[in-house]
Amino acid sequence: VNNAGISTSAPLIGGDIDDVRREMDVNFYGPLAVTRAFAPVVEHNGGGTVLNVLSVLSWFHPAALGSYASSKAAAWAMTDAVREELAPRGIAVSALHVAYMDTDMAAGVPAEQKIAPADVAAQALDGIERGLAEILADDTTRYVKGSLSSSNSE
Repeated sequence: VNNAGISTSAPLIGGDIDDVRREMDVNFYGPLAVTRAFAPVVEHNGGGTVLNVLSVLSWFHPAALGSYASSKAAAWAMTDAVREELAPRGIAVSALHVAYMDTDMAAGVPAEQKIAPADVAAQALDGIERGLAEILADDTTRYVKGSLSSSNSE
């Protein structure tokens, strides 16, 4: 399970580029490095699943969270590519998308907008058992994901 994540709230243009790099290091390169390190072990043990914990902001990119959203969008793309690369080795790769989980990072979010970590974990395990490539943990995430396939543009 690749669950590490940080948010510096750095704007992409006006923010400190070191903050942007730090978010990419943790939110993109971190899961990639862990997956690369453990893929041979998982394969040697007969296969299994890598779970990358992402965000609803993989698909929705508000300017105020541009750096975080960009890092999660990159991690989503990486997850899709790694899934294809590892499938022949018997390793599944699932993406777990969640809006607000009750963690330190979401401390300022009202409780009624957050999902309990235990509920997210249960959904993740269910999704892995069902072989899902994408696991959508809450209503906000399902709404945003659904809106991607119903564009109003012509």
